[in-house]
Amino acid sequence: MSNLKEICSGLPLDPLPPNRGRDPSVPHAPVRTPNLNPEQQRLALRNSLRYFPPSLHGVLAPEFAQELQQYGHIYMYRFCPTYRLRAYPIHEYPCRSRQAASIMLMIMNNLDPDVAQFPQELVTYGGNGQVFSNWAQFLLVMHYLSQMTEEQTLVMYSGHPLGLFPSLPASPRCVITNGMVIPNYSSREEYEKMFALGVTMYGQMTAGSYCYIGPQGIVHGTMLTVLNAGRRYLGTGDLRGRVLVTSGLGGMSGAQAKAAVIAGCIGVIAEV
Repeated sequence: MSNLKEICSGLPLDPLPPNRGRDPSVPHAPVRTPNLNPEQQRLALRNSLRYFPPSLHGVLAPEFAQELQQYGHIYMYRFCPTYRLRAYPIHEYPCRSRQAASIMLMIMNNLDPDVAQFPQELVTYGGNGQVFSNWAQFLLVMHYLSQMTEEQTLVMYSGHPLGLFPSLPASPRCVITNGMVIPNYSSREEYEKMFALGVTMYGQMTAGSYCYIGPQGIVHGTMLTVLNAGRRYLGTGDLRGRVLVTSGLGGMSGAQAKAAVIAGCIGVIAEV
């Protein structure tokens, strides 16, 4: 419970937590290459420092600049929690709304090191499926959720909490949008720049919406894919006795073996 109260207290500013850097015991996201020009680098720093009072900018700005230079993004490793992130029982969250507690539980599950692909970079799956863009956003969102009543809605924009807004008990407790980029600017190169600037984030399907449930979430679609492959290429929906050979079962792809069983196939899995 003490850890959960710590989660809900907002940004730890006085004193600042020590900067422990990256934890070598967990996997980390590949280094990004946004190729920002000097003006864009300054904008990325300004956008990251907006969460902190000016009195701390002298300490944090060089640190964030180094992260941007070294990793291609400002993750704010200094503010990465040292306590275990996992889906604690819902009644343990110090909240005013059970609905808010359920959102906190989902966020914590997405960032559990046993679940997340790159936990310190807030990536749940897919290499770039972000829960948040940085750790300041995580701490602010958890604080907002702990204060939320059932007459408020938290509005999220690509990891950035816009704040709590008045609403109704029947309204959504959280409204989320991620990756709002028009097609002319939706190339990988442009996305890398905008992510580094802190103005957009790719939440995949269930990372940035906090509802990732691993291979369970894709078993149904994977089974339908197998069945339709049989119908299209073998001319039958009866796959009993047919052999499905596949590999690459990391993350949600673990659903392939279960889908083969449900569809009636014999599954042969080549995995390292």
